[in-house]
Amino acid sequence: MLLEGSCHCQAVTFSVKSSHPFPFNRCYCSVCRKTAGGGGYAINLSGDSNTLRISGKEHIAIYQAVIDGEQSTGERHFCQRCASALWVYDPEWPELVHPFASAIDTPLPSPPKLTHMMLGSKAEWVEVNAQIQDKCFYAYPDESLAEWHQRLGLER
Repeated sequence: MLLEGSCHCQAVTFSVKSSHPFPFNRCYCSVCRKTAGGGGYAINLSGDSNTLRISGKEHIAIYQAVIDGEQSTGERHFCQRCASALWVYDPEWPELVHPFASAIDTPLPSPPKLTHMMLGSKAEWVEVNAQIQDKCFYAYPDESLAEWHQRLGLER
C-alpha cells in the first residue's frame, strides 16, 4: 500500500510503500510520548526505506534520543518549522522506515486488534483504553510489526 504523509505546515511531504499499514502498535514510552504526543502514545507503521520519497528535505531535522545514558541509533525525523513527527529510521535495520501514523494522510485500514507497549513508561495521566482482544506489554511486545500483520493475514 502506498502511504502518503506530511507535516502540519505542509513544508514536508513524503510517500513510502508499506506491507504493514495497520496502525495497531501503540507505544507509551517517554520518547514517543514527548516527541510525538498523540494521546500519550505514538503509532509507528512499517515501510520499505528504498521507496521513501521526500519533498521538502531542507525542512527536516533529526533527533536521536538518549536512552539509559546511551544515544539511540534510531533517527526521529521531524519538521523544523512545525515540529511534526514524521518517521523513525534506524541504520541497524536499513531496509525499514517507520512513519508515524499521525503523519499519514492516506486513509489507513482499521486494525482488528491493538498492541499497547511500553506501559511501564506510561505517564500517570494517560488512560489506556485496551479492549479484551488487545495485548498489553510492560516493555516490548513479543512480535514485530511484520509478524503481527502476518499472523492476522493483513499484509498488503
